Amino acid sequence: MHTVWKGAISFGLVNIPVRMFTATEDRDIKFRYLHKVCNTPINYKKFCPTCNTDVSEDDIVRGFEYEPGHFVILNDADFEAAKGSSGGKNIEILDFVNLSEIDPVYFDKTYYLSPQETGAKAYNLLRRAMSDTGKIAIARVTIRSKETLAALRVYKNALVMETLFYADEVRPAEQIPGLPEVTETNEKELDIAVKLIESLTTKFEPEKYTNEYKTALTELIRKKVEGKEIKVAPEAPKQNVIDLMEALKASLQEAAKKKPAKSGARKKTAGKAV
Repeated sequence: MHTVWKGAISFGLVNIPVRMFTATEDRDIKFRYLHKVCNTPINYKKFCPTCNTDVSEDDIVRGFEYEPGHFVILNDADFEAAKGSSGGKNIEILDFVNLSEIDPVYFDKTYYLSPQETGAKAYNLLRRAMSDTGKIAIARVTIRSKETLAALRVYKNALVMETLFYADEVRPAEQIPGLPEVTETNEKELDIAVKLIESLTTKFEPEKYTNEYKTALTELIRKKVEGKEIKVAPEAPKQNVIDLMEALKASLQEAAKKKPAKSGARKKTAGKAV
């Protein structure tokens, strides 16, 4: 893994030197844009229409548009001044909370943390203390000149840092258009819906979920590379479901068919067959 950040976890008066590694990776299939006439990859240039010239990185500054067409320019010194005391290389722990109190909508990106040469003992102490108490830490950290909120938690044998969105970055659910109002629920429909959920409930095993679109696309690319003919499967006929109760009952029956029978039930059936 490539180290993306070095710093320390600030835990009271204790500093734990750590390295940060990206915990997830984008495994999507990447495509390049080509000119369809000659299949040449397209280049993208930074261009100034006023000066009618290409612009290099050294000639680019950052500006905030406070009014249409009006900008205030900020340089590196301005950004450093804005960091203040929070701009250091510390993951500053602010509070400890229960993980169940944080809605998943706040989670952004995951990083692994490992101790640097002198931090193993303190790292292990914090990991053990958090594991024993069942708490996670809310922290503040600056990565690539951006301050962000974060959550530190124990994952398997490692400390993991999850960057979090601030409260004002999460749009209120009340702004969602077309949400149905809270109304009385049909108890019979609710009972079947609950049974359907229970019949589909299982232990979470991330390995069993795969990206079917990516698999199909990879196979299609392989066939095209080999010059094979591509055949498209016919689209399954759509069913117009009108009656909610009938749809729930049908779904429950389908779920029962897919759910493996208990070993005791299989033995009993086998005994009768003999």
